[in-house]
Amino acid sequence: MKYAYFPGCSAESTARDMHISAMRVADVLGLELIEPRGWTCCGATAGHQTDRTLAVALSAASLVKAKDMGLDMVVNCAACYNRMKVANHEIVTDGRIREQIADAVGRDYDGSVRVKHFVEVLLHDVGLDALRDAIQRRLCGLKVACYYGCLLVRPADVTGFDDPENPTSLDSLVTVMGGEALDWPYKVECCGGGLAMSRTDIVVRLTESVLAMAAEAGADCIATSCPMCQINLDMRQKDIARRTGRAFNMPIVYVTQLLGLCLGVEASRLGFEKLMVCPRNVLAAVGESGRHGRAGASMT
Repeated sequence: MKYAYFPGCSAESTARDMHISAMRVADVLGLELIEPRGWTCCGATAGHQTDRTLAVALSAASLVKAKDMGLDMVVNCAACYNRMKVANHEIVTDGRIREQIADAVGRDYDGSVRVKHFVEVLLHDVGLDALRDAIQRRLCGLKVACYYGCLLVRPADVTGFDDPENPTSLDSLVTVMGGEALDWPYKVECCGGGLAMSRTDIVVRLTESVLAMAAEAGADCIATSCPMCQINLDMRQKDIARRTGRAFNMPIVYVTQLLGLCLGVEASRLGFEKLMVCPRNVLAAVGESGRHGRAGASMT
């Protein structure tokens, strides 16, 4: 299976572990992910807060490249996914916007490129049965709180990703991997996303509530597919401890990192060393902590 693949701006910086793990998973499953030549920023988050036309044009500029390739666009970053789905929706439903975008990108674009999140490819194109057959190691009952955040599921009539109040896509992947996907009420609560730099006080409060609920549910870790959610929940745990005295020590991993482990990829090739909170318990669940202690030993 071949796709146009939009890595997004964070793929080589704050979300390198997300990008690396997705590419490793794709390699094992025989998925060919091809970056459109000359792709550009999708506009998240400053673009859509500044100018509606600019926000749509930024995503459309890359979508037309996928159209020329004749391929669906696969996106791993929840923010990029959301912006591209919104761009398609705006172009299809608003003729004036379509004209403005045609002027901005130098050609007409009809919003027809299918935008898929990598999780959707795993679930619907590869399929749970094929994933089950490819699994080499299991999570052995690791209790995972699957965290979707805002951007994958909202607005529901635009993204169409899953149930906006009780999504189960990540849960299904965790279950196939032999983990226990917990039933918990904060899977779509906001982590503070775009306020990460401007209002860290709000982010600390929001992330503390998410972490507290996951801990109360008995989670060994939180799994996500959004780089903003991952970095907020991972990085802010030290701030929470300083401000409240509560230390969660909760690993925040990408679902593709978990899947990579279960597909037999070594932890050292999945970006675990980038995590702020040591994922030793996650690695131990698949027998990786002893053989690849370096992936967790360098983290605090």
